[in-house]
Amino acid sequence: MYKIIQNKKIWLSISGLLVMVSVILLIAFGLNLGIDFTGGGLLEIKFLSNKPTTEEVKTVLENLDLKSLTVQPAGKDGMLLRFQDVSEDKHQEILTTLQKLTARNTDNAVEANNTQSLEELRFDSIGPSIGEELKRKSIYAIFFVLIAIVLYIAWAFRKVSKPIISWKYGVVAIITLFHDVLITIGVFVILGKFFGIEVNTPFVAAILTVIGYSVNDTIVVFDRIRENLPKSEEDFEGTINTSVNQTLTRSINTSLTTILVLLSIVFFGGQTIRSFALALSIGIFVGTYSSIFLASPLLVVWEKWKS
Repeated sequence: MYKIIQNKKIWLSISGLLVMVSVILLIAFGLNLGIDFTGGGLLEIKFLSNKPTTEEVKTVLENLDLKSLTVQPAGKDGMLLRFQDVSEDKHQEILTTLQKLTARNTDNAVEANNTQSLEELRFDSIGPSIGEELKRKSIYAIFFVLIAIVLYIAWAFRKVSKPIISWKYGVVAIITLFHDVLITIGVFVILGKFFGIEVNTPFVAAILTVIGYSVNDTIVVFDRIRENLPKSEEDFEGTINTSVNQTLTRSINTSLTTILVLLSIVFFGGQTIRSFALALSIGIFVGTYSSIFLASPLLVVWEKWKS
């Protein structure tokens, strides 16, 4: 039997420090926003011969310092390139570099250099796909979801009124949710600042998934507390510590198997899904920690503060 709740000051201090650092980093540096948030350029090209792979295109364009570069196949012979706004000179440099790439893949390089090997279908300036209206609606949706979570947990725990009233379980679940999201965002601030990892639509989807996973993991622990409270002969702190220990192995094993799958995607998956899997891995790891070492200790602290 691990004394998890008895050492609550240690866990709460760690969580408080990580949240504080994450907020400071977010204010100081901000997230490295990608093209989905900032807008940029869209170049569609058609290869007339010797179409390269997307990885070859990314490799040859690395030296051009194109920010937020994404390369997608478009039909049999085409490709779509997205990047942040560039000048006309940089635009022409991109075309020249791709022309040289196709020439390099040709047996007769001299003949290839004198032959048009690609055709520019369009070059447009695109706006951010995540606009102000979508941001505003997302904030509203998250707000109403949080209210719904509190109300649902209050209803589900309505028979547990002592020593903590049911709606307080919902409030604690929301606190742990914010804890998980803020720390995940803080890690991506560091990754964006020092490793150039950008935040795009997949990251937003990952954060929303982390919210659902965090609440689910916390409720599993709370449900065991609800089962033990009526029949336990221990005090409130002892009952919660017993409940956490009973769910400890289950929580760790479930999260570990999920994280292992996500890490395999991070290391061996495609570039487009890598940031999504990385954000999920971090969020699930932090969510597992908070459901064990933050949510339950907060209930004890609230109960003692009330007393």
